[in-house]
Amino acid sequence: MGNVTTLPRSRALTRDDLDAMPDDGHRYELLDGSLIVTPAPSHRHQRSLVRLVSILLPLVPDDLEMLFAPFDVALAADTVLQPDLLIGSRADFTSRDLPVAPLLAVEVLSPSTRRIDLHTKRARYEAAGCPSYWVVDPDDPAIIAWELRDGQYAEVARARDTETFRVTAPFPVEFRPTDLTV
Repeated sequence: MGNVTTLPRSRALTRDDLDAMPDDGHRYELLDGSLIVTPAPSHRHQRSLVRLVSILLPLVPDDLEMLFAPFDVALAADTVLQPDLLIGSRADFTSRDLPVAPLLAVEVLSPSTRRIDLHTKRARYEAAGCPSYWVVDPDDPAIIAWELRDGQYAEVARARDTETFRVTAPFPVEFRPTDLTV
């Protein structure tokens, strides 16, 4: 019958509860004490992520590290997220997680995560002080970037299809959304 995980019903969930979740192919994240469970990503989602990694990897400065999900970003005892791609200072990583906001969090939209990625996660990264947040739509194809300005996200770049996406933080990069889909 397999392992059964029983979650507490009378309190918000914590990192300890998250650690007890089964390794069953789903992605488990905590957002302000609420469990978010998402299925394995689609081929298109993963292809876009791999292409984004291949574009960014040669540009990442030596003092920064780029990782992709599943890897925990522990923003609080009740908030542990796994962005599709993250970049942080090498000095901030532990063997278990990134215990501070990343310099960049990137989410690749899926039908099951679209609202959470565009609204809830964006607001949580903003509140945690994550300097840059990008959302990639592999179906459109499109990408939007926000940067933290006076404690709030401001849109700094948006591109669709063959338009050039250009940002300077956390380091200069430019590409076209179609580069992630071909």
